[in-house]
Amino acid sequence: MEAFTLSWPSLGPILLVLFTVFGLLLGPEHCPDVPPGPAGERVQQGAGHVDAQMSQLVGLLELSEDERRVRHLPVTLFQEVFTEFFPGCAVVPFGSSVNGFDTRGCDLDLLLDLEPTKSLQASTRDAPGGGSGSGAEDSILSDIGLAATPMPEVLELVAAVLRRCVPGVRRVRAVPTARRPVVKFCHKQSGLTGDISIDNRLALLNTRFLQLFAEADERVRPLVYAVRLWAKQQGLAGNPCGGGPLLNNYALTLLVLFFLQTRSPPVLPTVAQLRDLAGDEDRAVVGGWDCSFPRDVVSLAPSANTESLCSLLADFFHVFGDFDFPGQVISLREGRALPLPPPPTPEASEGLKLGPLNLQDPFELSHNVAANVNEKTASRFGRCCRDAAKYCRSLQYRRKSSKGRAWGLTRLFQPGAVEPGAASAGAFLISIPLDVGGGSQQLCREPGGRSPWFWEVCAAIAFVLRDVLKCSCTAGKQPRAPSEDSELLEDSALSEEPPTGPDAEELPAAEPPLVGSKRRLPEATNGTALPDGKRPRMNVPEETANWSCAVWHRVWTGRRRVRRQLQHGDVPEGPDGDSLELEQKVSEAVVRQEDAGRPPEPLLRFEASARAAGTRREARVLLRLVPIPAPPGPLFRDFFHFLQSFLPATVRRRLGRGPGGEPEQRDGGDGGVFSTS
Repeated sequence: MEAFTLSWPSLGPILLVLFTVFGLLLGPEHCPDVPPGPAGERVQQGAGHVDAQMSQLVGLLELSEDERRVRHLPVTLFQEVFTEFFPGCAVVPFGSSVNGFDTRGCDLDLLLDLEPTKSLQASTRDAPGGGSGSGAEDSILSDIGLAATPMPEVLELVAAVLRRCVPGVRRVRAVPTARRPVVKFCHKQSGLTGDISIDNRLALLNTRFLQLFAEADERVRPLVYAVRLWAKQQGLAGNPCGGGPLLNNYALTLLVLFFLQTRSPPVLPTVAQLRDLAGDEDRAVVGGWDCSFPRDVVSLAPSANTESLCSLLADFFHVFGDFDFPGQVISLREGRALPLPPPPTPEASEGLKLGPLNLQDPFELSHNVAANVNEKTASRFGRCCRDAAKYCRSLQYRRKSSKGRAWGLTRLFQPGAVEPGAASAGAFLISIPLDVGGGSQQLCREPGGRSPWFWEVCAAIAFVLRDVLKCSCTAGKQPRAPSEDSELLEDSALSEEPPTGPDAEELPAAEPPLVGSKRRLPEATNGTALPDGKRPRMNVPEETANWSCAVWHRVWTGRRRVRRQLQHGDVPEGPDGDSLELEQKVSEAVVRQEDAGRPPEPLLRFEASARAAGTRREARVLLRLVPIPAPPGPLFRDFFHFLQSFLPATVRRRLGRGPGGEPEQRDGGDGGVFSTS
């Protein structure tokens, strides 16, 4: 490969000029990925009901016509360049840019179809005289037989062409070990990042399938956009580095499509029904999988379902809040949940990889689209769906606020805003799960978190904010955001009921009952015992830890790069290579890099309050942040999204166990930086 002389084709300089012009008019700084927070806030302007909010959301998130034209330019450029090396090849966009569910800032996924080139090479070899003068013979790489070349070498060849012959392309990297091998790239002038796949026809057919469903019913796109934005805001979706245990947009889209298949009457047909509607020109088998479905939406009969978007979104959360994800397989081919298949036999080449969430690809039936999702994410997804379903039963979801306060989707999209105990719309919540196998079980045995463990968690939170992130933390009052209870009350039938079942919190008895004895029922005012369903609530005051905090430096920016630099030095590291001392040094290095000393005024101010929450199986502490002043700006939202992932993990490291399962002894305590109420 190194022996070839690669040169720019004639069209390269012309398109480079076009890219420069478009880069000035519509560069990456003018086409950013729309942050979930601002989009969730802007969606309520001018909308009188939830259906209008959801339709407005699509316009806020989808690509504009100018952005679509910018994405077409690199496709044209790549086609011109690759044709010089692979005569007859085709560069075809697929994935999020063209499947009907595009978002600003999404990657540019391209298919490099080399099958025509392979056929041309084969016909050239078989032709009399060796095919002198043919396109394949005249190409720069004419003596490389693509049909016999291993895939890793083809990827490296494509990467070499990108590096040397495509103007403006940066950070080219072949990834031959991925499930679908790709070449990653970044285009400077357009600000786009993307992948190039080789002969990935299944992905192309998946894109056309999504396009068909996006056009089949006008409710499909708004519902998909709403669910995906909600999931991202709750920390359930978005794996920034390509891997990780969170749901991806494709999986979330399939969940919505499956839900619409299961309505009565259905909004969308099943994949099996689509196969029966396919004509001869629509038949396709790829890799042994039947991928037949109509290409034209006119082949589909209109749905008889008349449910509103508002009702569909509420029912989506209701359905998946109680769904048995690990015990069933979600099948879009059949439009129903299937029982788990039997374990694969040793001689079987491959089968569906089962896990905490089983979502079968509509065509490649051995592929679990959610195979990367771990048990924690699947459990949180169900819990967040239950919280959202409860919120969607309230008037706050269905009725517009007459005072301009958050309602409908705006409230739903706020991180943690619909969790139990998050009544104020101006609050941002961070859930800190704890080890239920340890002493943190005590958090759920006593109301209000009255336990040494609760205060140890609070001390750990204060330590992370003050010592690790260099914030100023002082004892403060319990934060209060503007209450909406006087304006938007839930229906009386939907008011919160006392928890029941094995996970419910038990109220402490006056005296511990004898072993084997029956628990006494609480008595009414006349001395008679009340049945289980009519037990009065005990107004036990809830204890909280409260802080007033100020952020002085952008310690959340550039941490990964600084951490890598420090790890090459003599910084002590824990067993996982990511100790608390290292995190402190990272913050100190970030502060030094600002080289401006302590500013006269803090960058951010906020009030914080921690309380015990959860159940015996899922003990957690809920940290509630209220920015000052409200509403918050983009800087606070950046800081909050950083805290969402950083704070729970760092607090749990601070609460590390010593020998024998006892908490490690630490000096310093909480430093008196939180008050109780």
